[in-house]
Amino acid sequence: MYNQILLASDGSNHALRATEEAIILAKASNAKVIIAYVVDFDQSKSDVLHNSDTNDIDLKRKKQLHRTETMLIDADVLHEIVILHGEPGPSLVEYANEQPVELVVIGSRGLNKMQEMVLGSVSYKVAKHVKCPVLIVK
Repeated sequence: MYNQILLASDGSNHALRATEEAIILAKASNAKVIIAYVVDFDQSKSDVLHNSDTNDIDLKRKKQLHRTETMLIDADVLHEIVILHGEPGPSLVEYANEQPVELVVIGSRGLNKMQEMVLGSVSYKVAKHVKCPVLIVK
């Protein structure tokens, strides 16, 4: 069924629900889950200004994914964490389209219709531009 599943995660409740679905799919097909965490430019600049040690920055980012990774470990699902830099939507799309990913699992943010029309959402951008199937989890 699937060999590699890309799980977009920021540690939010939406992302944790997406993790639950990724685990079900990964276990059913013995797939590897790649957890993608995107550091946007503003966050990256702030991290550098407030932390002189890059190891502290990496630890902070991995801490945000701790629950996601723990869920995968507890489910005995093979996984890895990838840190991407840039705007979340385009960064996830670029990574998914360049890697041998067969499915992207991403949480929905539940934006109201006006915000979605004006700003767009990460899940919408990913679903529109990724070449493989996308599962958006509410």
